[in-house]
Amino acid sequence: MPEHTPADHRTMIEISRVTRSYGAFKALDDASLTIREGEFFSLLGPSGCGKTTLLRMIAGFDNPTSGTIAVDGQPMDGIPANRRPTNMVFQSYAIFPHLNVEQNVAYGLKRLRLGAAEEKRRVEEALAQVSLTGLGKRGATELSGGQRQRVALARALVMRPKVLLLDEPLSALDKKLREQMQVELRRLQQAVGITFILVTHDQYEALAMSDRIAVMFGGRIAQVASPKEIYQRPVNRQVADFLGGMNFVKAEIVEENGASLVVDTLGFGRVRTDKPAAFVRNGKAATLGIRPERLRVLWDDAKAKFEVAGRVVERHYFGEITHLIVEIPGLENPLSVTETNDFGADDIPVGAPIRLAYDPDALVAMAD
Repeated sequence: MPEHTPADHRTMIEISRVTRSYGAFKALDDASLTIREGEFFSLLGPSGCGKTTLLRMIAGFDNPTSGTIAVDGQPMDGIPANRRPTNMVFQSYAIFPHLNVEQNVAYGLKRLRLGAAEEKRRVEEALAQVSLTGLGKRGATELSGGQRQRVALARALVMRPKVLLLDEPLSALDKKLREQMQVELRRLQQAVGITFILVTHDQYEALAMSDRIAVMFGGRIAQVASPKEIYQRPVNRQVADFLGGMNFVKAEIVEENGASLVVDTLGFGRVRTDKPAAFVRNGKAATLGIRPERLRVLWDDAKAKFEVAGRVVERHYFGEITHLIVEIPGLENPLSVTETNDFGADDIPVGAPIRLAYDPDALVAMAD
């Protein structure tokens, strides 16, 4: 999916030091965030991390204990949900079963008193945006899961909000339809050009759809960056472990020089690697991470400038790819390696010796 970064766009959402407490429990703890106009932004994290709480406060369904939220430069303090320039698509879709498709979509327009002709035009436009043209008279109970999701989107878009809020809208769909709707939702956002904010616990969904992602744990925002930056340069072990597989290697800092580190490891030897801007040093100890797909099997007599040797202890076949678990002398934990099967990784027997090539740039230093 093409990357789209509205870097020059103005601020649409400004969240400043927002905390939401329930007694002694802080569902959200001192969160600050800027979201741009026309951006597809995802709030990503495990259940209970505070992402839905934050989304509900932007929508106006909940209020901060402290801190401020502004939408398009206007503070939202005291402004009810139905008066905010936002609209929300819920996880359950909340389709009215007694209304047909066009009646569901037109529901929110009634209070605007647009007139029958303008209301009909707006509904038809919204249905066309979500590829439901011609289905306006279909009953709500006759819709598939994907169609119900589109109706919920159309009902939100017909109100022409400045911000569309999406609370895990794809979670009820099967895998194939979910992946199809990810593509369609991203295309829709680029077509209408408004700010989308998605709440999800699915890291692959966030990576595939977003301009930027905020990763959250325990009510706090751990990292905000582009999908590529978060995946390739996570700020700490918690972020790295949540977004896909990651091999962690213990290291000792030998030299720290500006933007680089020289470290000693038992498995990879002495390595020079970039020092992330957010790296926090704790004595000489450090952790290096390398993604399983950045380790490549060396076949036959092939050589690499940087390589490690070990033994295959497990093999897991996943159709187009195979995961190999490889023991490396000196490493506390075996390495996970992902290889496509067009080169025969699925035929490597358990117990076989193996050599792996790597690029030192793929080794990421991070705080524990």
